[in-house]
Amino acid sequence: MGRGDLTDAEWERLRPFLPATNRRCGRCRDHRQVIDGILHRVRTGVQWRDLPERFGPWKTVYERHRLWSADGTWERLLQQVQAAADAAGEIDWDISVDSTIVRAHQHTAGARTDPPPAPASSKGAEEGTSGRNPVAEPACPPGGGGAGGEGLGRSRGGFTSKLHLSADGRCRPLPLVVTPGQRADCTQFKPVLEKIRVPKIGPGRPRKRPDSVAADKAYSNGPCREYLRRRGIGHTIPEKTDSQAARLRKGSRGGRPPGFDEERYKKRNTVERAINRLKQSRAVATRYDKRGYVYLGTATAAALVIWLRT
Repeated sequence: MGRGDLTDAEWERLRPFLPATNRRCGRCRDHRQVIDGILHRVRTGVQWRDLPERFGPWKTVYERHRLWSADGTWERLLQQVQAAADAAGEIDWDISVDSTIVRAHQHTAGARTDPPPAPASSKGAEEGTSGRNPVAEPACPPGGGGAGGEGLGRSRGGFTSKLHLSADGRCRPLPLVVTPGQRADCTQFKPVLEKIRVPKIGPGRPRKRPDSVAADKAYSNGPCREYLRRRGIGHTIPEKTDSQAARLRKGSRGGRPPGFDEERYKKRNTVERAINRLKQSRAVATRYDKRGYVYLGTATAAALVIWLRT
């Protein structure tokens, strides 16, 4: 076993939920070997063509990663690992939300402007493969239409992307959203929270609502607070200075100041530490993937490793 490869215990946690076929001509090449190759690339940022030979043909490893990013397999694996942690009471549902800028390598430019093709339906999924939970499997992965459609934004330094995420109280990422680098944090607040979905082991609805949310001033606006109140989620978000001044100018018509729990806000650093963990993977810290959905799969694979090893 090489450095960074799956241990036997980690492999046994993933094996029941992997697809049985390669969607084309029978059974897949050894999943464990291919997953180790994908994780090696995620950790080191090496070019696909330069993968060590022990992982098999680089094209096979790349295609498996691309297909699993397109059909949501990486996200389903992450959900299943989170479900086991939730069943054991190991998830702290006092979550925090934030985002991070990712510099995009020059090789990310040049993706085709046509939308990516829809992934072929998996035979294993159609036959009810164990563990394959049919969770909102997309008919077609997002993308196309140029750099903006692939989650690439322009800045003075070149292309950038932004990862929006929430993290539990133990510094582990929950869902991830990729946008162009210039996209405001508050615009993705609702998509990030609505993407939280931790299934139950056995009968029961998946958990979608945290106990509380902490976020910085970037999320301090009326729509974000109204969304949290509508869902009955307690929240700690500091009020912006200009918002506070405007409220005070209105006097009694300005309303009450929003509640703020200083002790709860101190736990907001958990999402920043989760970002630091994610960026230990070089293919996450610097984006090399042309397609936005492939980069999301890369970041999700890195999050999966964090959940397996903490």
